Amino acid sequence: MAQSESGLRSRRRALSRGRRGEALCALWLRLKGYRILARNLRTPVGEIDILARRGDVLAVIEVKLRHDMLAAGEAVTARKRRRLVRAARAVLAGLPDGDTLSVRFDAMLVAGFRIAHITDAWRDGLL
Repeated sequence: MAQSESGLRSRRRALSRGRRGEALCALWLRLKGYRILARNLRTPVGEIDILARRGDVLAVIEVKLRHDMLAAGEAVTARKRRRLVRAARAVLAGLPDGDTLSVRFDAMLVAGFRIAHITDAWRDGLL
């Protein structure tokens, strides 16, 4: 088996695990009263794992699935946060009530059967 085939299979497994983690987080959010507006929302400047709304709060959520919570938390890098802020700006510009919403950046960390929802995980003063 060629290295590229092995790498491709490994990447597919990781994507599949990530999608299952996102589905689990979306279900958890629904149970908490959030309305899921989009999953894996691609914009020209970045992807938002989950876009959810509860009341006038628009939650831009990054999901990280790792072997432990510390590794999951460390995977939400400064670069990733900047991309999410840019993606959120692009989404807000297209929403008819975007200027009335309170935008919040959350992280959902998944390790094993544990989920940690960190609300307001970081702030951006420009939103």
